[in-house]
Amino acid sequence: MIREHFEVGQTAVTIISERDFIQAAKEAIFDARSQIEMKIAKDPFFRTTYEPYDASPDDGIVVKRMCDASSLASVGPMAAVAGAIAEYAVERMVLCGSRYAIVDNGGDIAMISDKEVLVGMYMDVNGQRLSLKVPPTGRILGICSSSASVGPSVSLGRSDISTVISKDVSLADACATTLGNLVKGRDGMAEHLETVCEIDGIIGCLAYCDGMLGICGDVPELVRTDADDDIITKVLFS
Repeated sequence: MIREHFEVGQTAVTIISERDFIQAAKEAIFDARSQIEMKIAKDPFFRTTYEPYDASPDDGIVVKRMCDASSLASVGPMAAVAGAIAEYAVERMVLCGSRYAIVDNGGDIAMISDKEVLVGMYMDVNGQRLSLKVPPTGRILGICSSSASVGPSVSLGRSDISTVISKDVSLADACATTLGNLVKGRDGMAEHLETVCEIDGIIGCLAYCDGMLGICGDVPELVRTDADDDIITKVLFS
């Protein structure tokens, strides 16, 4: 397995797989971005709205997934952009024969694995870093996160991290934004987690805010791990 950082435009990803499948992921990312850019050129409102947006019949599959996710999560379609691109890339890798493929698009992860994987969470709980111990997936899985304190994404809440798990990666990304917007402190956290977990297609979710960690649904085991911030996906080149 190799780990490769790749950037195009505003997309910065980490791709982990066998070398033979890395190029397939890159080509898929170019394709996905092209679909999104064509949509924005036709309707700039698609990029700026914070409200659900209906797809048009001639939209590409990536745009349609973003729109479907925005409707279920009650957010704008761009809230699902990173997950949609990551999902599309992993799908292309699977079509090429990959059984172990991870695309981390700035903390929004699409993956398929035939072995156990540790997914690090960028948060300190009592001074220690935690990871999700993800068992073999059997199919593509999305683990997507939003944060009010880390990264460039817009969040209307206050959580250090809000993470959502779904077999629909675009939906996981959009719902991570929803959860991040809802969580503004300890008060109401449990209810907000339940609200997101009840959305059709969501497997589980977690949030950390004001020193409290909340979990709802089917979330992989959390284990203590050493932090390695050097491998966090971030923009390296301008």
